[in-house]
Amino acid sequence: MRSVSDLAMHVGLKAACQAFGLNRGLVYRDRARHRAIGPRCAPRARPRPPLALSSAEQELLLSLLNSERFADVAPPTVYATLLDEGRYHGSIRTMYRLLAARNQSGERRNQCVHPVYAKPELLAVRPNEVWSWDITKLKGPTKWVHFQLYVILDIFSRYVVGWMVAQRESAELAEQLIAETLDKENIVPGALTLHADRGTSMRSKPVAALLIDLEVAKTHSRPHVSDDNPYSEAQFKTLKYRPDFPERFGSIEDARAHCQQFFRWYNHEHRHGGIGLMAPAAVHGGTATAMRAQRALTLDPVCVLPHVISLPFASSEFLLSGALMRLHAARPAGRAGRSA
Repeated sequence: MRSVSDLAMHVGLKAACQAFGLNRGLVYRDRARHRAIGPRCAPRARPRPPLALSSAEQELLLSLLNSERFADVAPPTVYATLLDEGRYHGSIRTMYRLLAARNQSGERRNQCVHPVYAKPELLAVRPNEVWSWDITKLKGPTKWVHFQLYVILDIFSRYVVGWMVAQRESAELAEQLIAETLDKENIVPGALTLHADRGTSMRSKPVAALLIDLEVAKTHSRPHVSDDNPYSEAQFKTLKYRPDFPERFGSIEDARAHCQQFFRWYNHEHRHGGIGLMAPAAVHGGTATAMRAQRALTLDPVCVLPHVISLPFASSEFLLSGALMRLHAARPAGRAGRSA
């Protein structure tokens, strides 16, 4: 390759390659390889531009930017204001460069600081204080045929206080179910809050007028928030993930019969993990305290045995913590938002 390079200095690379019978691409690749592995020259220092500001001019411009007049003004606005006054002290880029050299290139404008957003909460400390209701679809005998299941749930006890299966979703049917459930539970005016998502039936005028007449507070999920009604959604999952839940219902009578059997099991036999493994009916009816005491009596003698003393939850403290967990779980942080 050195001979080719020496000859190319006199006759050119093309003629030199033809004389040695080589392809010029081979010579180019060899040169590139030597350049890649050869010593690299240190980058030369950038010369000072002839129009660069002097130290005095830089200090003058920086004092203008930090003055009381322009302390909270962006550099483009400072540039335009000074230009309108017939003064030029540097370009916009120069202003940004000076501020960045002194760690002052952040937000300069005086902006309003919004307070920390607190997610709205609904707190229930006893049964029949906060209810949650929703509607879900049950598949009918054929495609595109559905039945509507209305369910009202007490979020403190997780007790289903009212439900209904209908052919369609209707505000009038929802109004009828809510009125009958309020009358059945003997709800006094001003004592109940009813929460729902932002569905059409939930925000309908008949339901709103009924709740106003009965002095029931109404809240809705926040807009574009999908998990603000978690207790009703979790109850629907328990229903639809049961092993005996059919793929389709042959008729609305079949759907009502299945739901009647399910809600009886759910209220009186299901041990709910969110309320200390109690049945919702026990918490709703006020017998959970006696059941916790009975469980504690059963567990306390077991805890003194050496071979089970390290087992998790083998003490009455777990039962008490279950009650506390129920109280905290009844505070859906940011899930049951009040309507604006």
